[in-house]
Amino acid sequence: MSSIGNAIRILSCDDHALFRQGIAALLATQPDMSLVAEAANGRDAVQQYREHRPDITLMDLQMPEMNGLDALTTIRGEFPDARIIVLTTYTGDVQVLRAMKVGARAYLLKNLLDKELLETIRAVHAGKRTLSAEASFELAEHAADEALTAGEVHVLRLIAAGNANKEIAARLSITEETVKGRVKNILSKLNANDRTHAAMIGVRRGIIEP
Repeated sequence: MSSIGNAIRILSCDDHALFRQGIAALLATQPDMSLVAEAANGRDAVQQYREHRPDITLMDLQMPEMNGLDALTTIRGEFPDARIIVLTTYTGDVQVLRAMKVGARAYLLKNLLDKELLETIRAVHAGKRTLSAEASFELAEHAADEALTAGEVHVLRLIAAGNANKEIAARLSITEETVKGRVKNILSKLNANDRTHAAMIGVRRGIIEP
């Protein structure tokens, strides 16, 4: 950790200890940065933010107890000026949009950390917003796509869990014909070949959880 008084104070939130150790080692090489706290789940991330009020928060999206998106939303609700950088393995356009809409200042893929993390931290600290090239590409590629309705997302989630149309109808208290109609719309909107393909696209784009 840096001992410089005006260093950028950073909170690192990720459920993988080895990943946090890597972040800590990287930040330790930077005289203008100081790691002030870590969190292994979303709930702890919120608590650590309240306690330390860091300049920058590094937030994983997939964490136990409370996911990163909910933690981000909670922190931004209490501290509107919070500057949060999402670090994730997911490039899905829906996931990116969701994070940016609730106040993420940057969206960065974990496989690019060595190249981009330090400059992203400095850019966000300076008041800028930034997206990785992959995330920008995903947004551009699907910008004109018609979004799934809430009902279609519910059906897609149940498809991914292995439910047949009859089971989905029972779970959602709708007719089987309604389910078939939603499945047809899902396949069309996602340009999917079949139900399995649709589920895979849904996960990749961040429409549904993996």
